[in-house]
Amino acid sequence: MPLSTQSQGDAEQYVLVACLDNARNLSNILKAITFKDHAIFSATPNGLKVTVEDSKCLQANAFIQSEIFQEYTIKEDSVGFQVNLTVLLDCLNIFGGSTAPGVSTALRMCYKGYGYPLTLFLEEGGVVTVCKINTQEPEEPVDFEFCSTNVTNKVILQSESLKEAFSELDMTSEVLQITMSPSQPYFRLSTFGNSGNAHYDYPKDSDMMELFKCTKTQTNRYKMSLLKPSTKALALSCKVSVRTDSRGFLSLQYLVRNDDGQICFVEYYCCPDEEVAED
Repeated sequence: MPLSTQSQGDAEQYVLVACLDNARNLSNILKAITFKDHAIFSATPNGLKVTVEDSKCLQANAFIQSEIFQEYTIKEDSVGFQVNLTVLLDCLNIFGGSTAPGVSTALRMCYKGYGYPLTLFLEEGGVVTVCKINTQEPEEPVDFEFCSTNVTNKVILQSESLKEAFSELDMTSEVLQITMSPSQPYFRLSTFGNSGNAHYDYPKDSDMMELFKCTKTQTNRYKMSLLKPSTKALALSCKVSVRTDSRGFLSLQYLVRNDDGQICFVEYYCCPDEEVAED
């Protein structure tokens, strides 16, 4: 394959090199967090973390472990840059993002360091295209201070059941209300839309519930406009972890299997819209 035969001397000038036999494995996971133009890339020896934010209320992170890449070389403890995500996705799909069996676009992604563009070498069927995307100084992502020690409630669901819930709830509602409780209704999703109030309940012993760990009753509302971007990740995922902390902040962590069966994670953090008083 032409991309793998690039000279070692050429590779030595880069602080980050990441190669994939199938570029779709990267583009699919990036589509799951694309709701703003710009993304912050943070690379460490463990892999890539890509962060997208919206007005300090919503943050999405895609985690792509180093093992997913056929080659992954980083020469510093951490490498960071900001890039236009829309442009990056356009480049990754420059050959049309074919889903035909046996047809894939190979990717070699290279970065020389501060001030340099992100360079993509894409090869399909012997044709190589080179894309250079300008990078900017990365902004510091908002720290949502969401730590596992403050998590009060957590459930893990099969994604299919959450997709079903969203298809039955009224998406004209401005908010999604989430109730998590050690007693009934256990885990409830509620909307308040044009066609009235709707509730979707999960018994804690449901086949769709892989884990139920609720320590106190919490009811919080989240702006539907903030949650809608996360449905892209939901569509790709097979499992989802729903967690709330003592402040009512929400973490949605999606387990996504790529075309090769490898696992990546996409996580959304969302701040609560308002606290709902218990009756």
